[in-house]
Amino acid sequence: MEEYYSIVKPGSFEPENHWYAKALNATIHPMVAFFLNLSQERMVERYCHLHPIVERGLLHQILNQSPKYFRWAGADLINVTTERGKRQMVVIENNSCPSGQKSMPLFDDHDELGGYRKLIERTFVPHMKGKRQMQEGAMAVLYDKNPMEASGYAATIAEVLKEEVYYIYFPKSNYEHYLRYDDGVLMLKTYAGNWIPIRAAFRYVTQKPWNRIPIHSKTTILNPVLACIAGGRNKMVAAKAYEIYNAELKGTGLQINLPETIWDVCKAEVPSWVKKMGGHAVVKVPYSNAGQGVYTILNEAELQAFMGETFEYDQFIVQSLIGNYLWSSKGTTGKLFHVGTIPSTRGFTYVNDLRMMVSATSNGIKPLCVYSRRARDPLLNEIPPGVSSWDMLGTNLSIKKEDGTWGSDTNRLLLMDRRDFNKIGIGVDDLIEAYIQAVLSMIAIDNMAQTLINSKGKFRKKLFQSLNDDDTLIGEIFVE
Repeated sequence: MEEYYSIVKPGSFEPENHWYAKALNATIHPMVAFFLNLSQERMVERYCHLHPIVERGLLHQILNQSPKYFRWAGADLINVTTERGKRQMVVIENNSCPSGQKSMPLFDDHDELGGYRKLIERTFVPHMKGKRQMQEGAMAVLYDKNPMEASGYAATIAEVLKEEVYYIYFPKSNYEHYLRYDDGVLMLKTYAGNWIPIRAAFRYVTQKPWNRIPIHSKTTILNPVLACIAGGRNKMVAAKAYEIYNAELKGTGLQINLPETIWDVCKAEVPSWVKKMGGHAVVKVPYSNAGQGVYTILNEAELQAFMGETFEYDQFIVQSLIGNYLWSSKGTTGKLFHVGTIPSTRGFTYVNDLRMMVSATSNGIKPLCVYSRRARDPLLNEIPPGVSSWDMLGTNLSIKKEDGTWGSDTNRLLLMDRRDFNKIGIGVDDLIEAYIQAVLSMIAIDNMAQTLINSKGKFRKKLFQSLNDDDTLIGEIFVE
């Protein structure tokens, strides 16, 4: 019999199953521990001291918001600088099913559930109880990749709620014989042949989740799929959400820091935009994840390689490329280039990003965990012929194996531990800025999600189509 779910019981959490070995045996860096221990008041005071035009009351208000749909987020940020040496954290994207727990050293050695417990206790359980929840049915974790973390959440929920949890594989297709929706309720077919309702689910479904999970669901889900199409898995709408929120923040001293972004670009228009950006740009398929569908273009060969591919979607995003100072895109605000890691003993600097995971709690939006990833090859001043720009600029660790499953290149993982953190070259102020940028981008996407639902609680399809006029995507969205 095909196994498509397992039952996770309380007391089954085993740390070695839910952390990378290098993270499980690591000791958190004191500076990161200090950051995670900082009160909101101290972070706001510090940030406003460094940014005097920002009002403390406004920043407190923003950090204390309670997002309605997008309640758990993981922002990918790049530490950049300008030619005049002004450093800032730039948001590349914000993810609605972010990884990170398996890469985070334990904050408290005595709590083996670590950040898993914090997310479930502080965010998932209150969200579940705060909804008009179904009284009958099972608890579940839904996943399509990252079983190391997804199973960790299942074991944590079982431990926190003291009940069995159904840990269910939910792929893009071929699931209909064991999962279905009946009047908005997710149903699971057990191995005994009975269909049982799922009253609430923690979701780690990342690949086109909108094609099998409806926007409206009586089964409580964290995060709901609306958070994905409003920007958490949709870079096109996310870019527009960021611009709208930045317009609202104008004059406050706060903004979401972003690369220059051109949206609604059809494939034939890509070469013109790349040329306008000086021949250096990043082209993105807006609905991909795990590093897929991102094309860094530094020369004609890479542009032609992109143009030679076939895509299932009609629209693209073109962004200014952040690279080395000698070959970054020059946008309307000038050049941004990577600060990168501290040079190695061989003098090599590597591009790296920072993942900041945050979640909504009863006491505001709080940081959960942090990690960094570096590119495969060092950042060069001159690009030799035949060298892939992605190998110098791409940081995502996900690797798709020959059998279709996913793995990770953990050799490029930089932990927040005593050994790796010093290589990243950041301090407490950078972590605070990354946290604030993560919150701002999270709120922007949640605002967009709220805009997409009308006063009667229905999805505003025409409004969404005006924001994201891509027939293929719209045809995939499951509205029940």
